Amino acid sequence: MNSKTNVLGIDSVVDLTKAAVVAALYIALTMVFAAVSYGPIQFRFSEGLNNLVPFNKRYIVAITLACFITNIMSPNGAIDMVVGTAETLINLLTIYLVTKHMKSVVAKLVVSVLIGTFYMFIIGFEIAIIGHSAFWPTFWSTYLTAGIGEFVTMTIGAVILYLINLKYDLSR
Repeated sequence: MNSKTNVLGIDSVVDLTKAAVVAALYIALTMVFAAVSYGPIQFRFSEGLNNLVPFNKRYIVAITLACFITNIMSPNGAIDMVVGTAETLINLLTIYLVTKHMKSVVAKLVVSVLIGTFYMFIIGFEIAIIGHSAFWPTFWSTYLTAGIGEFVTMTIGAVILYLINLKYDLSR
């Protein structure tokens, strides 16, 4: 059930536990694949969990907090804690708002992947700002490579979550 009474989507200990498990899984996946989770070329497999947001808004808080925690270890420093986490929050809020009235699970997941890929331009700006080379070439190359990584990891996550949702209702 998608919470109607709490803006965060966490109304019970069960909701809190589900959110905590997802946050822990996000952190674990990012750390296990840390070598490819940061930087201009990134495959942050934990981003596949962003596809949980169309199922329930409680995952917005869980994934945003987990992103902040993993970005503490980012080689890009404090800017990644702020910009990377803000990108995640904007991304997840957009996914939720766009998909909340959609009926088709497949459509929700496709839209989720496309929105996630689009918002990687924020990471492109972040890397271009902290980079020590020309801004626009750095921005476009980072947007391209990070966008491809986001598309791939979110697509993998979407397929996995679609299959899980066939057996277990992820909106509950």
